[in-house]
Amino acid sequence: MKTSRILLMWLLLGCTASLAEAPGDFATLLDEHWEWQMATNPLWASSMGDRRFNTQWPDERLDTIEQHQMERRSFLRRLYAIDRNTLSVDDQLNYEMFRRQLQKEVDEFQFKGHLMPFSHFGGIQNPENQTNQIPLDSVADFDDWISRIEKLDEVIEQKIKLAEEGRKRGIMPPKILLQRIPEQLALQLVEFAHDSPLFVAIDEMPDTFSADDRERLRARATEAIDDQVLPAYKKLDRYFNQKYLPAARDSIGLSAAPNGSAWYEYLARSYTTTRMTPDDIHRLGLEEVKRIRGEMMDVIEEVDFDGSFKEFLQFLRTDPQFYYDTPAELYEAYLATSKRIDPELVKLFGKLPRMPYGVKPIPDSIAPDVTTAYYTDPAADGSRAGIFWVNLYRPEVRPKYEIEVLSVHEAMPGHHLQLALQQELAELPMFRRYMWFTAFVEGWGLYSERLGYELGLYEDPYSRFGQLTYDMWRAVRLVVDTGIHYKGWTRQQAIDFFKDNAAKAEHDIVNEIDRYIGRPGQALAYKIGQLKMLTLRERAETELGDKFDIRAFHDELLGAGALPLDLLEQRMDAWMAKQ
Repeated sequence: MKTSRILLMWLLLGCTASLAEAPGDFATLLDEHWEWQMATNPLWASSMGDRRFNTQWPDERLDTIEQHQMERRSFLRRLYAIDRNTLSVDDQLNYEMFRRQLQKEVDEFQFKGHLMPFSHFGGIQNPENQTNQIPLDSVADFDDWISRIEKLDEVIEQKIKLAEEGRKRGIMPPKILLQRIPEQLALQLVEFAHDSPLFVAIDEMPDTFSADDRERLRARATEAIDDQVLPAYKKLDRYFNQKYLPAARDSIGLSAAPNGSAWYEYLARSYTTTRMTPDDIHRLGLEEVKRIRGEMMDVIEEVDFDGSFKEFLQFLRTDPQFYYDTPAELYEAYLATSKRIDPELVKLFGKLPRMPYGVKPIPDSIAPDVTTAYYTDPAADGSRAGIFWVNLYRPEVRPKYEIEVLSVHEAMPGHHLQLALQQELAELPMFRRYMWFTAFVEGWGLYSERLGYELGLYEDPYSRFGQLTYDMWRAVRLVVDTGIHYKGWTRQQAIDFFKDNAAKAEHDIVNEIDRYIGRPGQALAYKIGQLKMLTLRERAETELGDKFDIRAFHDELLGAGALPLDLLEQRMDAWMAKQ
């Protein structure tokens, strides 16, 4: 009989108790679940600095995926067997957070999203990007990475079987997204190992390695790529282009997928941590678009532009004064902006993270197909700083007036400040230090954009328009995401609505719309979270009057890590009452 993953993990750790016999103690349950997550998500474990699983990939065989769902249900049953009233006040909150996390994972399984294993955002077609997240410092690290390379043919085979099961069941992504993947996959279709993207990290081994180690590692990697990886990618390319892509659906909305409307309703609730329906969110989006449009018109009047709103947007998209000529110039502008922001943060925060962050270009292999920027959080062991990734592909479509607002959102005081602080909350159990509620995390990022005014940014009217453009961008998301996935909008209808209301470049708009098609519901969280935080700040300023301290407010807002919006409101109401 096949040993379950969790039992195997316990045996490796020297534990002999079976799942059914495990202690009911809450702290023990949290520890066991954390270890289970590390064992079942080895790439994440490596990115966290946990090297125990450095030679492994996630096991995505169909029977293993089903087994993991049974194990999640088992953890949930064990949790419900614990009387939360016997726990401390802090642990009662931990209990509720843990319960919501497990219940979400159990509930989402019904929609079988794992049967769509390919994404144009990245994945098996560019595994070399994993080296941006995992430690590659020692000879042992490189040996571990090559061990992973040696298993890539198995991973590819698992992806093909998952995709084929999804194809047979009619659970398929939109064709418009999958059409981006062949070009990405083609980068792996080389004749010799040394030309493979996987070999770049091998070529960049530290000079401190001995000549013997360097030669051995290069030979081992060459053999693995030549003998196993390249044939596997040729098989994947044939399957994807000849069988999978032709079977993809022409529709773009999730409602067109099996059980799609219920799936989207679930995602709307899950991402926003509210009970809002897609119709509620759509109406809110239209209201926000109208409100922000009015503020934009004020800026247009300020700069004495002689033309319509549409003509002003076209002016911003096409006038060379708003763009850099080279990727290097764009990169330097991001670096300079980040350096300008950091010294001003003490005005708004009493507590700042100890962990630094860096600014890096998005890898060339995915830059044409992804959005303007994103952030990755630090490793748990401190071996990797937070990274603000910026897209330098085609600088002629990346306006200067969005640099300040984007830096505030992705780095400081946005994602890096919030996520690094959360990781440093040593009093919290591990799962909460790395918990991600999109409505909180992205809501904070969007809320932070307005803090730019208090940090001395947006002094130029075009930069102010850039801030409003980014606020409008998130309002537009509420309309187009629900429109695409719930109301039957076409892709072009969504693109046109975006273009009519925001000064984003058309290249970015198309990538954004495709992002919403590929990640239904995720885009709803930003504006919903931001509006809740703005409401809480307004309430605190009104109720506390002269006693209101913005630094204390922010420290409290961030002091428990990411929270669902209802629990955040309870926390801040209690804080206001104490003041």
